[in-house]
Amino acid sequence: MHASTSASATAAGASATSHRLRWRVVDIVVAAVLGVAIGLVFWAWNTVGYAWFTAMDGLTPGLGGLAVGIWLIGGVIGGLVIRKPGAALLVEVIAAIVSMLIGNVWGVSTLLSGLVQGLGAELIFAVFLYRRFTLPVAMLAGIGAAVGAWVFELFYGSSPNILKTVEFNVIYLVSLVVSGALLAGLVGWFAVRALAATGALNRFAAGREARREV
Repeated sequence: MHASTSASATAAGASATSHRLRWRVVDIVVAAVLGVAIGLVFWAWNTVGYAWFTAMDGLTPGLGGLAVGIWLIGGVIGGLVIRKPGAALLVEVIAAIVSMLIGNVWGVSTLLSGLVQGLGAELIFAVFLYRRFTLPVAMLAGIGAAVGAWVFELFYGSSPNILKTVEFNVIYLVSLVVSGALLAGLVGWFAVRALAATGALNRFAAGREARREV
């Protein structure tokens, strides 16, 4: 009897987990909407962020990474809102595609960057089994996206960062990590909280959590 009860409880738990991680139509729609909206943010940041990046890099080579965090925010917001496997990656990629199609100086590399940055954030949510969506996890997801960006730029392009000095790459990595934690993780977490407060996320766990805390 005890074994049968344990087996039933295990099966019920597995079924509940499977249901929790299963994508719904509303998840797909919201992922697309978030991706487009964040893509527009990326497009606006292409001017402001690039100017900041250039100024900081002129001050100390590698310090430009401090400006990159906003370009990493799609994965963080997607993961925090939808909370399903692939959400962080999907939202970041959609945002990158939107930014690329509107037009920027980086062309197709925007999409490739979105892939690795989204994957970096996705891996963090996966490590926590898509169960924890606290501020520290959001900041770690931003850092994961930042590390993905660093690895990508280390090898990609006609002048990859691996050809530059060790000092540059260390400064750039630290700058990216700080920016990812703050501009992607911290800002992304507060953005989701603000969105939830409007009632727009009532069909998601993020919205229900916000209502309980009021």
